[in-house]
Amino acid sequence: MTGQKRPYRLRERAKSQEETRQKIVEATMHLHEEIGPRATTISAIAERSGVQRLTVYRHFPDETAVFQACTSHWLSLNPPPESAEWSGLEDPRARFEAAVAAFYAYFSRTRRMWTVSYEDVAHVPALQGPMAEFAAYLDGVSKGLLAAFDGAADMHHIAPTVRHALRFQTWANLEDQGLDDRGKVALVSHWLCCPERG
Repeated sequence: MTGQKRPYRLRERAKSQEETRQKIVEATMHLHEEIGPRATTISAIAERSGVQRLTVYRHFPDETAVFQACTSHWLSLNPPPESAEWSGLEDPRARFEAAVAAFYAYFSRTRRMWTVSYEDVAHVPALQGPMAEFAAYLDGVSKGLLAAFDGAADMHHIAPTVRHALRFQTWANLEDQGLDDRGKVALVSHWLCCPERG
């Protein structure tokens, strides 16, 4: 009888540990969004998740580990747009507009987390890796969009415009000026097609 109970107890214990780990990750995610990564301490995470600090460290050896788990969880809930959404479009400008529209809709849904992350990245070493990965992802998207313009005479204008348009900070600045996402896309599309001639 005891032999039958032991595997059950081990399964229950493993399940309980996984639930505790998930509570810690979700508490971290909510604190990052509410007060920013810089102000999120292990003590605050422990308090929000209803566990002791030692329990947090039992699951995550340091701040970097808990931040990485938080980032991974948040991105699983909020994945950035994928190139499949626009790569089938033949016209380079239409492809650019579709990509920008997808990212601007994404930034609209996830504004708070990106705002605090960009504000705190210089001060939180644990955040720098995930933010660099997102920057590399945007760079890859930019390169894919620019490949469609290959051979264009004004590539020196197109390349920085595409990169600038895809930045969260560009979206946020236009948002602060009162433009809706459709207006933002129209404006950056104008930047792309109609550079001032000197």
